[in-house]
Amino acid sequence: MAEPFEQDIKFLTGVGPKRAELLNKELQVFTFGDLITYYPYKYIDRSKFYTTREVRSNQAYIQIKGKISNFRFEGGRSGRRLVADFHDNEGHIDIIWFHGIKWIKESIKPEKTYIVFGKPSIFQGKVNLIHPEIEDLQLHESKISTSLQALYTTSEKLKKNYINSRIIQKLQHNLLKILKGKIPETLPAYFVKELNLISREQALINAHFPDNPDILSKATFRLKFEELFYIQLRLLKQKEARKTKFQGFVFSKVGKHLNDFYKIHLRFDLTEAQKRVIKEIRRDLGSGKQMNRLLQGDVGSGKTLVALMTMLIALDNDYQTCIMAPTEILAFQHFKTISGFLEGLNINIRLLTGSTKKSERDIIHEELQNGKLQFLIGTHALIEETVMFHNLGLVIIDEQHRFGVAQRGQLWKKNIRPPHVLVMTATPIPRTLAMTLYGDLDVSVIDEMPPGRKPIKTLHFFDSQRNRVFGFMRKQIEAGQQIFIVYPLIKESEKMDYKDLEDGYISITRAFPPPKYAVSVVHGKMKPQEKEISMQHFLAGRTHIMVATTVIEVGVDIRNASVMIIESAERFGLSQLHQLRGRVGRGSDQSYCLLMSTEKLSSEAIKRIETIVRTNDGFEIAEADLKLRGPGDLEGIQQSGIAFTLKIANLAQDGQILQYARNMAEKILENDPDLSNPENQIFVKQLKSQKNNRTNWSGIS
Repeated sequence: MAEPFEQDIKFLTGVGPKRAELLNKELQVFTFGDLITYYPYKYIDRSKFYTTREVRSNQAYIQIKGKISNFRFEGGRSGRRLVADFHDNEGHIDIIWFHGIKWIKESIKPEKTYIVFGKPSIFQGKVNLIHPEIEDLQLHESKISTSLQALYTTSEKLKKNYINSRIIQKLQHNLLKILKGKIPETLPAYFVKELNLISREQALINAHFPDNPDILSKATFRLKFEELFYIQLRLLKQKEARKTKFQGFVFSKVGKHLNDFYKIHLRFDLTEAQKRVIKEIRRDLGSGKQMNRLLQGDVGSGKTLVALMTMLIALDNDYQTCIMAPTEILAFQHFKTISGFLEGLNINIRLLTGSTKKSERDIIHEELQNGKLQFLIGTHALIEETVMFHNLGLVIIDEQHRFGVAQRGQLWKKNIRPPHVLVMTATPIPRTLAMTLYGDLDVSVIDEMPPGRKPIKTLHFFDSQRNRVFGFMRKQIEAGQQIFIVYPLIKESEKMDYKDLEDGYISITRAFPPPKYAVSVVHGKMKPQEKEISMQHFLAGRTHIMVATTVIEVGVDIRNASVMIIESAERFGLSQLHQLRGRVGRGSDQSYCLLMSTEKLSSEAIKRIETIVRTNDGFEIAEADLKLRGPGDLEGIQQSGIAFTLKIANLAQDGQILQYARNMAEKILENDPDLSNPENQIFVKQLKSQKNNRTNWSGIS
């Protein structure tokens, strides 16, 4: 017989095969263990009762005690509904049902007293309750007594099949009766005592049926801590195992290439942050262990220069380097920037993308394999099977969130021994998120901008203020500046009322007519050659305005462009807005980012726009983005949205618990690196039981 936690959910009283199938599909609940760790999303205080006279449409949830009578049908065929009169000593209120009408008419007895619980609303000008929870008063009083009722997330499909929050609560009640006294502890006794935690059984019972707010707080802390602790313990063990398992190439020399570049060819001083990061990288490269380092830095902070100096160290030790970028534009930008830095140094550097001609590809493949090609920059074309290196020692991955994790992993196969890996991102990551998403990487941060850069001024305008914006654009063009205008769509969308590039291009050429003004266009559906010609016209200053989609989000470095206009700014995420803004401000002139939007904005869109207007600090923006969007799947290949591996903790809110969990995991491994002590065997058992069947990609940068 299976362990209680492993029992199929269909065997729980109140479930059965049909409900089990729905719970499997809609909530990923397959076993008793899955259900008991399907936690409430909030709690409602059920100690207070309202009267019908006190009910208002703007209240959250209310419960009232009374009788239901006078059933009647209202509405036509499409809007047919059952309406009943709910009354107490103070007055009455309508209750409305659109579904489950037959069951309601058969179940509700007019002479009985019921507890009705729901969210008041207004329907046809009257305050009422639509599809409230209804419970017999006697049954309500006989249940587990708790003033805090748990509310569970369900789906429309579950609700249509009569599995609402109350039903899930009943299933939890049935399950806890079975599991009482059988819930195993998942942390060692000495650890629970040292950290002053309540037992796991107490925590699970009170997460679903809390006696009071104090015990609920202790229960949620225990469960959040445990969840985050095991993630950190696993990541720290992986980090240590990687350092032990993967011997790295030893880059022992800092030779002629780096020294000549630094002393002769570098025309400006490095920032203190760049110097600090290069020291950290040099330490890794000489350690004999494989480097796996994340380089964080805001747009324009000088990450490319740090990457180049790392490449030169690899070259001084006779190893090849490749840089993988997510788009052809960014790959070309890296190629152009690095080639410019290396001018006069006699280093063989080439570009490989999907557009590279066959004749050039043949030369690249040959020179890679015979070792003549020292630096290769490219897109996902680098991971094609035909691309083989002579001695690849360093891999640099830029804007790694834009690649699939499996794609990045393919670069590891290019060598018998894995190369050193440097991952770069211009999207600063909140400390709490970096600690978990990149818990097995070493992290370097460039938190200082090169001297002389002026902060970009960001302003928000509504569509009705467009003439003011056009006037500002004309003044900037007269002053010799260039302008980006970014649209979220290429063509008009029937489903979304957002500005599109084609319509925008017509409007812009009407407001800025030739021959006085010239406009370029760049979008993802253009042929690479067309895109390149358009970019070159703008780069050479032959066009004043570039109309584009987010294809220019990364990699476009035009110092003369001082204005970024983002159309339908409400359509973009915070990190995208910050990336787009970073395309200007590259020169010494004052730069501007203008956010255009409709007047009708959601509360989330308002928060995003207010944040981007208020601050240029990428780390503050990343923290706000984390709170708005959720952290992504921590160990899988999903890279944004809700983290399915977290069942109760929230990285946006539980940063302190995460830090505490990490500290405790570090302390445990410091005293017992292999977890071989008898009292720590429970840690080993839990790590094994939590290891899921899918590939764990977290070791690949």
